[in-house]
Amino acid sequence: MKRVIVSVTNDLVTDQRVDKTAECLRQCGFAVMLVGRKRKGSLPLQPRNYSTKRMCLLFDKGTFFYAEYNLRLLLYLLFHRASLLVSNDLDTLLPNYLIHRIKRIPIVYDSHEYFTGVPELTGRPFVQKFWKRIEKWIFPRLETVITVNDSIAGLYQHEYGNTLHVVRNIPPNRHIQTAMTRKELNLPEDRHIVLLQGAGINVQRGAEEAIEAMQYLDKAILLIIGGGDVMGILRQIVSSLHLSDRVFFLPKQPFERLFHFTRCADIGITLDKDTNINYRYSLPNKLFDYIHAGLPVLASPLPEIRKILERYQIGMTIDSHDPKHIAERMHTMLTDDARRKTWKDNLKRAAAELNWDQEQTILLDIFRKYA
Repeated sequence: MKRVIVSVTNDLVTDQRVDKTAECLRQCGFAVMLVGRKRKGSLPLQPRNYSTKRMCLLFDKGTFFYAEYNLRLLLYLLFHRASLLVSNDLDTLLPNYLIHRIKRIPIVYDSHEYFTGVPELTGRPFVQKFWKRIEKWIFPRLETVITVNDSIAGLYQHEYGNTLHVVRNIPPNRHIQTAMTRKELNLPEDRHIVLLQGAGINVQRGAEEAIEAMQYLDKAILLIIGGGDVMGILRQIVSSLHLSDRVFFLPKQPFERLFHFTRCADIGITLDKDTNINYRYSLPNKLFDYIHAGLPVLASPLPEIRKILERYQIGMTIDSHDPKHIAERMHTMLTDDARRKTWKDNLKRAAAELNWDQEQTILLDIFRKYA
């Protein structure tokens, strides 16, 4: 059996995309090893149908983390056998590409975002230029590149000339025999729930304004599930505005458990700001999670998101990030029963069409070439 090593810099627990990628590789007959890292607060990794390795590192973030992880990954790839390498995002590409050249092993690159356009880099020109140099050196030399939507594929194709495969991060159909109730999840049963979920609740993603909007809603709570670099700031806003009875936080959840929380909400929100190229063309995983859980969506009118909302008529967009305006949109979506019924009906159709069983055929065709 051919062996594939899939690498990513996160802790594997909540990354649905790499899990689905690993399962596709397994379907193609590969023995899969998924490599990531283990952080101090990482949840236990549930058993999977393939092998996993999480490296414990000395550094948790910043330049030293990326240097240490890339060196450790390079050494791991150097001394472990593989017939195929799958690199996820630019922060794992360099060691994978070097081993690809040294050992003459095929490589597949999956870019989950327009990496050098993330806001964490736009204010750090030296670091941004460093990653851009790596990308410019390697990207044009790659034979097989995958990304998450048409807009990002177009950016890369224009910049480097590569033809990319688009594989959206759409969830599989989940056949849950016993769904957990709000009571079982310790959620209020007498109030509407507005949900914001994600592993990257970071700067400029509208979370601050969503919290401020809760000042104007009496019979609803905002449930924030996940993590990110603004979580400390969000808690400070909740405290300063005395909203502890309206805004609740939960840490990252394994995606099997997260779905129970998602389906118990009333609406899902994704409010990224059009402040950088990466957010402008984003197609967040949570959008599809909301769709499959039957949640009407309140979203920023970013191109890829708006395309989905308008095609299926499953929610509303905001006109600005003014908290009062966001609160008005939330109120409408929570109380307009006629529109909610229409959205709910349309969500069923959207979930049936936006399905991993269909989307994965692109990945399967790619990986079968290397099997």
